[in-house]
Amino acid sequence: MKKLIYVLAFVLLISNTNAQIKVQDFVEKLPEISGVHKTGVSEDWLVKDVSVQSELFRTSDNSEIVLSNGILSRAIKISPSAATVSFKNLQKNQEYLRGVKPEAIIQMDGINYNIGGLNGQKNYAFLSTEDKNSLKSNPNSFHLMSIKVGSPLPVMEWRKVRHYAPDTEWPPKGVHLQMDYRLPAMTADYILENSNESSLGRKLVIKEDFTYKVKDWKIHVSPSHTRSSLGNEGKPGEIYTPANSSVYMEKELKEEVGIVEATFFAGTDKSSEYGPGIVLVFKDRSVKFNLKPGGNNYSATPILGIYDGEKEVRRIGRGHKFDFDNPYLLRIRLEENTIYYEGREQTGNWKLFYKSEKEKLWGNPVAVRIGKTDKNGDGNDGEEPGDLVRLHILKANVYGLYDNTEVEKLKTYADNLQDVTVSVNYELYDGIPVMRKWISVANNTLQSIKVNSFVSEILAAVEFTSFVDFHDKLIPNPNIHVETDYAFGGMSLLNSTSHSVKWLFDEEFNTQVNYARKTPCLLHVSPEIGPNIDIAAGDSFESFNTYVMPFDNYERQRKGLSLAKMYKTIAPWTTENPLMMHARFSDWESVKKAIDQSAEVGFEMVILTFGSGFNVEKDDPNYIAEMKKYRNYAKSKGIDFGGYSLLASRRIDDENDVINPKTGKPGGFATFGNSPCLCSDWGNKYFDKLYQFYEETGFSFFEHDGSYPGDMCASTLHPGHNNLEDSQYKQWKKLADFYKWCRGKGIYLNVPDYWYLSGSNKCGMGYRETNWSLPRAQQVIHVRQNIFDGTHLKLPSMGWMFVPLTEYHGGGAATTIEPLNEHLHHYDLMMKSNLGFGVQACYRGPRLFDTEKTKQMVKANVDWYKKYRDILESPLLQLKRANSIDLDYMMHVNSSLKEKGFVMLFNPKDIDVTENITLPLYYTGLSETANIRQEEGKAMKYKINREYSVELEVSVKANSYTWLVVE
Repeated sequence: MKKLIYVLAFVLLISNTNAQIKVQDFVEKLPEISGVHKTGVSEDWLVKDVSVQSELFRTSDNSEIVLSNGILSRAIKISPSAATVSFKNLQKNQEYLRGVKPEAIIQMDGINYNIGGLNGQKNYAFLSTEDKNSLKSNPNSFHLMSIKVGSPLPVMEWRKVRHYAPDTEWPPKGVHLQMDYRLPAMTADYILENSNESSLGRKLVIKEDFTYKVKDWKIHVSPSHTRSSLGNEGKPGEIYTPANSSVYMEKELKEEVGIVEATFFAGTDKSSEYGPGIVLVFKDRSVKFNLKPGGNNYSATPILGIYDGEKEVRRIGRGHKFDFDNPYLLRIRLEENTIYYEGREQTGNWKLFYKSEKEKLWGNPVAVRIGKTDKNGDGNDGEEPGDLVRLHILKANVYGLYDNTEVEKLKTYADNLQDVTVSVNYELYDGIPVMRKWISVANNTLQSIKVNSFVSEILAAVEFTSFVDFHDKLIPNPNIHVETDYAFGGMSLLNSTSHSVKWLFDEEFNTQVNYARKTPCLLHVSPEIGPNIDIAAGDSFESFNTYVMPFDNYERQRKGLSLAKMYKTIAPWTTENPLMMHARFSDWESVKKAIDQSAEVGFEMVILTFGSGFNVEKDDPNYIAEMKKYRNYAKSKGIDFGGYSLLASRRIDDENDVINPKTGKPGGFATFGNSPCLCSDWGNKYFDKLYQFYEETGFSFFEHDGSYPGDMCASTLHPGHNNLEDSQYKQWKKLADFYKWCRGKGIYLNVPDYWYLSGSNKCGMGYRETNWSLPRAQQVIHVRQNIFDGTHLKLPSMGWMFVPLTEYHGGGAATTIEPLNEHLHHYDLMMKSNLGFGVQACYRGPRLFDTEKTKQMVKANVDWYKKYRDILESPLLQLKRANSIDLDYMMHVNSSLKEKGFVMLFNPKDIDVTENITLPLYYTGLSETANIRQEEGKAMKYKINREYSVELEVSVKANSYTWLVVE
């Protein structure tokens, strides 16, 4: 039965017309785009500060609004619905967009809705003017209702209490655009057809969740092995049997059926025809839909299997990437004379894989089977049963036809949906081709709604290149940098953004060169699971932030400089770069000594390091009072003071650790093996202690080790989240809120993970901790190699290195600097190797100096660093990597400073070296001549050649360093 429910077309027409008039009136008042906002500025934004402001414009025919800063523009067509139709580098007149997609996608209460978007593009290789003008709106998508424009909004408060890069502003200057969308009058029929919830509008006929031992089912068990069973070892729903044998449960169907749905975990089952599935039994035939974890006769790649009552259908799901290592849902849906075979992952959407005709003479299904059957859905075993396998049926539900009472409830729900507003927000910043985007959902209805999932940015981007063949080899993503603050699980950008940034295959791009149509060129930004957040009536929800920066060429160093300027703009706290000592012991005399020595030589921060005995979780009032005394003494000496805590790379207990969704127990899947759930009872108390400790002691530095890496949690008992689907988002939010609070308090954050956009100042530059147990001569080479590699993706101030003053991870006397005065040259090299590149190291030990000579060496390095601090903390050009054989060197560049370039050179040889080197000076902003001096010597004037470089002779003493200043 299929019941259509119509609302008055007149109401829909009037509502849309009023909204269009409101939008059109706003657009007509905007200035028309012209000049450099249309054609692009001439200055190179990486060399000179571009003074053109970011603004919102209209096109001459009022059909589009355009965000532009003279470098980057984004054009959004506003009629008949809103959709981005251009994303362009104005300086090169380079278009990054090849097609139109919705501005966002949101799933509410199990139903997907497009936010804006236009349909009808003929060829997704390019968007022609003709195509753009003929596009149509989707009547069931959220439609644009109003537009607002203003200044950028701060993501968090940034309390500026220490040195940071000059010329930083917070929030960044630019323009903020908010576009509000609402649904037109919605039919209940649309909701019924598009819901992920099979139960919607239907009567539940059979429910089996295997909470208890299976009953009221007829169980068929293969005779091929004595251990064959359904309910293995007392575990309801677990099948244990040879791979090619039949074990299933069957129940008679006494009323008409609309949907049969089941969830399977394939476990160790790698069978094909005998993979677990659903069978609907009719009076003279059966239809079957099953997993094929072992693929077919031609390939071991997992696919699906279908027997449509007459024949086996081959290659179902070929080309689709199935993950049967996690639970997978199948359903057979009957609508009149058609059978639909649909599947989805736990957190995905239903995908139709096949449909077949059902003749009337078949009648209605008389029984349902769930489990392992032969290829026709019967109970025969294969000729070679194979090895024993273990798998699970997790759920099985049967739903009847539409129920009138339930459908009537949907009418009210559909009407209420018109009171939900989805806002799509964009920010474009002055002087840089970076856009921020996020969405928010305001629930103005009288009932709660659930945001199951969302996609907050969708770009049909121009592909990086074309590969005719695929063969599962990596094809590069489009030349666009995409980063979110929903980032965790790695010190590298690619790892940390993998939870939210996805470059997918575009199924609408039928004309791409790749024969398998698997070119990654469709950007989807979304959480990998959830958020599954309930929004109460009158409340709202806001997504995480996405930052998009299209690169303007393919050269690695220019890309690195682009990232450096982006971070300085959108996360300027990452330019804070205090000199820090990691105090080895936490008793008063040791701490006082560390503070006093730091103050004497010009260090700026002392941390009670790991293994020092400090315990931030100790909420005893006497302990907090003692720590406050430490902080007050440090403050009197002008020193920031803080401590260390371990978070996720530890185990608490079974009740508070993250729960494995496959086993229902801790262990075996978390990033660090085990990890506490941040939303468990322990997690709630832990964060309460952090807030209390830092509020009461005034500590201004926090190193948070083993930070939350994105582990999900299947617990339904933890107080801070409901289940697996909301566990990742809520844990991320808990930690992100704490880091933002720290940023607002001026608390410096060392976090070995990519939490920069949530308020963290620094993570590892990129090193292997055990390398600091190598002999000293090797360590000093590794320092420069790590910095060379790490600063391709970071500002120098964004990553820490390490200087083991005392033994670290073993290695003995050959690896350590203590006694400091006996290894003064190495200590000096280690300081210069870090400070010369603007990188702070963790100087870990009980003291910074042991003699007056050592003290003077440390102080001289600190004084030299502070003299050149702004240029030394500026971005680096990686010119020659350290190799222990030849000179190695890098150059800082900053066209806005007096010192426009600063070159650090190291000679690892045991003899003095004189060599000619070439310095590329384009990014210094100098074009005709450059004054260059070696150390504090006299400057010489050099003529800059047509390649914007100069050649000069430089001498470096054996096993030593020198520097050049470019003005």
